[in-house]
Amino acid sequence: MSKTHPQDALNSIWDHLGTFIDEYDRLAKAFIEEEANSKKVYKGDESLARRALRRIQIRTQLDASLKEVRELMVYHTPPELRDVWTRFESMWEQIVQEQNVALAEELRKNQIIAWQRRRTINRLKALGAWIGAVLFVVGWMWGVILLIRMSRTYHSLSYYVWQ
Repeated sequence: MSKTHPQDALNSIWDHLGTFIDEYDRLAKAFIEEEANSKKVYKGDESLARRALRRIQIRTQLDASLKEVRELMVYHTPPELRDVWTRFESMWEQIVQEQNVALAEELRKNQIIAWQRRRTINRLKALGAWIGAVLFVVGWMWGVILLIRMSRTYHSLSYYVWQ
């Protein structure tokens, strides 16, 4: 009978817990996406009540998954892992806080980029308007001068002026 090395068993436990946490994270992202989409005008075929039901379903799955992970980490892990749930929870909170800071920084950078893009577009529009206005005035002036040069009055006056 072959025995597995204790570290292999612990690695297997970590892998299973990681898989479970990844599934929880996937559900959490789906829930966040549903919440974000609820703030936009919906033009799909599903009723709003159906969408609400799906959000409740995802939230229920999230709660059940978290409860199951907690039970696994508290009651079904070997004693070598000691207070794995407490450590996991504190690390999770730390990472969430770090991600919130990183997300806020990324959002700030994106807002700055969008503001710079809008400012550049507005400057180009203003420049285009000025160039268009100057070209219009110059064209209008040339048109007036050309009409004056082509008029009979100009030709009849210039006959007397040039003699």
